[in-house]
Amino acid sequence: MSKSDPIPLLKRARTVYSQGKLASLLEVDARTLRRWETRETDPPLYLADAIHQRILPLRQPQPVTSKGFTFIDLFAGIGGIRLGFEKQGGSCVFTSEWNAFAQKTYLANFPADEGHILAGDITAVHADDVPDHDVLLAGFPCQPFSIAGVSKKNALGRPHGFACATQGTLFFDVARIIAARRPKAFLLENVKNLVSHDKGNTFKVVLETLRDELGYDVHFKVIDGSRYVPQHRERIIIVGFKEKTGFSWDDLQLPDQGPRLSSILHPQDGTEAVETPYTEGKNAKVSSKYTLTPALWEYLQAYAAKHRAAGNGFGFGLVDGDSVTRTLSARYYKDGSEILLSQGKRKRPRRLTPRECARLMGYPDSFQIPVSDTQAYRQFGNSVIVPVMAEVARIMTPRVLELKQQELSGIYQEQLLTA
Repeated sequence: MSKSDPIPLLKRARTVYSQGKLASLLEVDARTLRRWETRETDPPLYLADAIHQRILPLRQPQPVTSKGFTFIDLFAGIGGIRLGFEKQGGSCVFTSEWNAFAQKTYLANFPADEGHILAGDITAVHADDVPDHDVLLAGFPCQPFSIAGVSKKNALGRPHGFACATQGTLFFDVARIIAARRPKAFLLENVKNLVSHDKGNTFKVVLETLRDELGYDVHFKVIDGSRYVPQHRERIIIVGFKEKTGFSWDDLQLPDQGPRLSSILHPQDGTEAVETPYTEGKNAKVSSKYTLTPALWEYLQAYAAKHRAAGNGFGFGLVDGDSVTRTLSARYYKDGSEILLSQGKRKRPRRLTPRECARLMGYPDSFQIPVSDTQAYRQFGNSVIVPVMAEVARIMTPRVLELKQQELSGIYQEQLLTA
């Protein structure tokens, strides 16, 4: 039975609850539940997740093995960090992602099975329901932290710790799961500005939580994805280990020079198979819908001219095949202004297609895009540079396996002593 299939889960739940009670727990009408059970209508994508969270236990014991390692994927988006760690032999045992459209893309590429659970809102998941794992991965959103409240509690002689320092932020959910499950390592990814946010106070709280409160050996580095893809995208990577290891950022093997935009564009010469709706026709030409309308192109040019006259730097980013682009953002679907591809002097520029955006983030062409263009642009704009994650995973993995072997040796010695 697939963990993502809600019908068998409904049947299991109905062995415990009446139809009315189950409908109440799921916050739906009993008639709606009956139509799902009879397959009169298809249940929504989130139903399996809702049953897991509210009704059936999430946590499953994981087998202890010295081969490979396990990880969980929090704030998973569409699975970019996961791809990097799977490349190093890791197995994902738990995922959390609240956005239904991101879940659709995630499940299209990483189907849930008996050994894996996709939960929604991590704030609604108890830490005890998260499976044991070796590595915690999280591309957590940056939200404001306040150390003023901590200082006030100190003055009043009240305890605080990470729970008070980070309560109300999504980082708190990362911290509470690390505290409860004690993984051997973690990787957290965020925007470069996390370091300077709130005059450095936000990052100070993050580091104090991870190092002082949770006791992990923490390393961080800002990496520009342009070493792997034709896009300037600087992100901070924070990694931590339960014990001191030989981990060093010096082990990173980043290419000296990255590729140019031409490497990810549709060739439009018939050498690439047609991928509807992005390309069409005998030569797999990019669909005309990606070319800016006359009105939008006029607006963007006027907007840029206005700000140039005012001495501001705001405007569109016009690129060609020899370019390295600006950072792709989640707002790209609105007007594409940060990355507009020139189609010649007498032609209006076009947006990148979602497939080109996937390539710009380092996703393989085998990666499925089952959502609308608007959602795809949002998802890739919020994602990570996959080969950066793979390289960080490569230098983390030997250290994780060392800690895992030490743990297994300790278990073995304990068994000998108690035999």
